[in-house]
Amino acid sequence: MQEGFSPFSHPIIFDNDNALLTASEKLNSEMQGRRSVREFSNKPIPKEVIDNLLRIAASAPSGAHKQPWTFCVIAKEDLKALIREAAEKEEYTNYHGRMSEEWLEDLKKFGTDWHKEFLTTAPYLIVVFKKSYDLESDGGKAKNYYVSESVGIACGFLLSAIHQLGLVSLTHTPSPMNFLGELLKRPSNEKAYLLIPVGYAADDATVPNLDRKALSEVMVNY
Repeated sequence: MQEGFSPFSHPIIFDNDNALLTASEKLNSEMQGRRSVREFSNKPIPKEVIDNLLRIAASAPSGAHKQPWTFCVIAKEDLKALIREAAEKEEYTNYHGRMSEEWLEDLKKFGTDWHKEFLTTAPYLIVVFKKSYDLESDGGKAKNYYVSESVGIACGFLLSAIHQLGLVSLTHTPSPMNFLGELLKRPSNEKAYLLIPVGYAADDATVPNLDRKALSEVMVNY
């Protein structure tokens, strides 16, 4: 065995192709139910659940295994309120001049506006930061690779894991997001990438009745 390597063990091995196909159909059915939710319950979640979700997210592949991400978990009500205040300020500007008419028209089906109640209702906010480079102990910079791609994959792992636990989430990007780095006092090499509220859906939560593109529209066989 090559030095520095360890044996790989498959977490799941199916006895035959039929079992594998059945498992894939079950997983597809489960994941097709994932939706972005904007109406959260304030029902608490054990912090250990969030810790495990972020362990899953951090298991994602990354360029040169540099793991260029930081996950900030916000549970304090006063800090969530500050984040909501700053996010709504940016969103108000977005909805009142910054966004194009085409963009606003595309958003109508979601029924959204600049109010973001979920930022203070959800028990946890996870702010994902991407690290363009790492800071070394001597103050130097260590290059990271495929940063946006790597962080995007980690966020995909996270969203999938949240759904599979019966929780809900939303990918929120109150652009520009510089205020998040300022409020959370993040170092200069970290840039806010995504804000994800996590919790249970409110009892009366609704989601837009949307259709996903058919597989034939998004897949090409060669």
